[in-house]
Amino acid sequence: MAPTSVAEAVRPQQAVAELLFQPYRLGPFTLPNRIVMAPLTRSRARQPGNVPSSLNACYYAQRASGAFIISEATQVSMQGQGYAWTPGIHSREQVEGWRLVTDAVHAAGGRIFLQLWHVGRISHPALQPDHMLPVAPSAITPAGDAFIENDRGEGQLVPFVRPRTLQIEEMPYIVQQYAHGARNAMAANFDGVEVHGANGYLIDQFISSGTNHRTDAYGGAVGNRARLLMEVVEAVSEIWGPDRVGVRLSPLGSFNDMSDAEPEVTFGTIAQLLNGLRFAYLHIVNPGLAAIEKGKAPDAGAEQMLALIREKYSGTLIVAGGFDRDTAEAWLEQSKADLIAFGRKFLANPDLPDRLRMRTGLNADDQSTYYGGGAKGYTDYPSLAQERGEQPKACVDDRWR
Repeated sequence: MAPTSVAEAVRPQQAVAELLFQPYRLGPFTLPNRIVMAPLTRSRARQPGNVPSSLNACYYAQRASGAFIISEATQVSMQGQGYAWTPGIHSREQVEGWRLVTDAVHAAGGRIFLQLWHVGRISHPALQPDHMLPVAPSAITPAGDAFIENDRGEGQLVPFVRPRTLQIEEMPYIVQQYAHGARNAMAANFDGVEVHGANGYLIDQFISSGTNHRTDAYGGAVGNRARLLMEVVEAVSEIWGPDRVGVRLSPLGSFNDMSDAEPEVTFGTIAQLLNGLRFAYLHIVNPGLAAIEKGKAPDAGAEQMLALIREKYSGTLIVAGGFDRDTAEAWLEQSKADLIAFGRKFLANPDLPDRLRMRTGLNADDQSTYYGGGAKGYTDYPSLAQERGEQPKACVDDRWR
């Protein structure tokens, strides 16, 4: 049985369309609104092989009414995997599986970018080819646990291990992994790609001084620590063209045991470096998200970081994290962002743009079904049309019809 909606009175629509619902030009695309679906790991790739399936196609097609979708983080190689049952983009079978997804999204009138992902140290030998150690800029063990599949085929949390330091001779191979994933994303008929440089994964590990203790060309000064990010963005842009490439960063983020000694210097410099590449967009995790999740107002440091990035990066800026309809509209009106990305609200509300426009109630998300499993808590959240008893296109026998 699908989760129920939170009851809320329907308010009349405003006569003049708010910015949140106005079109926006992004590279070659005219987006129908400013509501982006943020990347959400759901751990539902078909096994063996971490292959997207028709069930995943239904999930994404249901959510095609936003400005565009950014897919769940997708590993660019076997080495890049950090969680059980997450999809890849490095094998022929995975490309074919993702083609089911893109075909379904396009049939529903949507657009979808693939997020290119290498987790670095946030992995475990159980997830690595030949049970090798995970790799990282420096051999620093992260706090916390890895999510693996045990011998019984069940998800299990196990402590992280000390990663292996990448040798400088290996760095071109890391860039090649992203380029290979970008080419495969094109073969799978995505509309663009996003380079995942956030949330404590490999590129973020190079960026941040707390996880990068190198003394070679990829360590030390921020220009060196940003070298991998810039090399990846340039390699991917050569394949796709810069107007179909985005980058995600998480300034002030501490997820996955991250820290930086001078975050304003680090991310201000990176925003300026990226500004020179003129690619599609910069996507940041709201610097004030940690405070918002605790019910507090963001501190001055978070506001300063956002203002700094806005100053240094003149292209399209997407911000994700902690928004509702009114705060999203306010940020757009104040030019603090050009597009707003929603995550959990999109997870539970496949027709989120309509619900926000009409100010209707939102489905409550079921945290117990976030990771792993099947249709429950994935494709069974009802749309407004279904709640009214209508029969719109929907997932039938795991197919979009």
